Amino acid sequence: MLTNVMYVTLYVTDQDRALRFYTEQLGLEKRIDFPGPGGRFLTVGVPGSPVELVLWAHAAAAGQPAGVPVGAAPGPVFLESDDLREDFKVFRDRGVTFDQPEPEDYGFGIRIEAVDPDGNRISLRERRRAGRGDG
Repeated sequence: MLTNVMYVTLYVTDQDRALRFYTEQLGLEKRIDFPGPGGRFLTVGVPGSPVELVLWAHAAAAGQPAGVPVGAAPGPVFLESDDLREDFKVFRDRGVTFDQPEPEDYGFGIRIEAVDPDGNRISLRERRRAGRGDG
C-alpha cells in the first residue's frame, strides 16, 4: 500500500542557485545534499512536511514544458499557505517573480503562480476556509 508522496523532481540548470531560491526566497529547508557518483542529490521541503522537492541538475529539461504558454497551466508543484496574501508580500520583497501582480480568489481559495530562476512554475495556494460558503 502506498503511504506518502516522497519526492517531486524539479529540473534546474544550477543547483546552488535553485537551493538559494527555494530556501532563502520561499523559506523551504534543505534536507539532503549528497554528492553521489550519478550527480548531486539535493532536496528541500516545507518545514514539518515529509514531502521533498528534488532539485535535479538537467539543463535541457529545466523550466516550463515546451509549448505550454505561461498562465495556461499550473506549476508541477503546489505549495500551500495559511495566509497567501501575506506570504506573497514577503516573497515579493525577497525577489520572487510572479505571473500576476497580486494573488487572486478562485473557486477553491486564493492562488498565484511563482517562477523559479529556471522558469519552473510553482503554484502557491491557500485553501478556502470553512465558513466561506463551502460548508
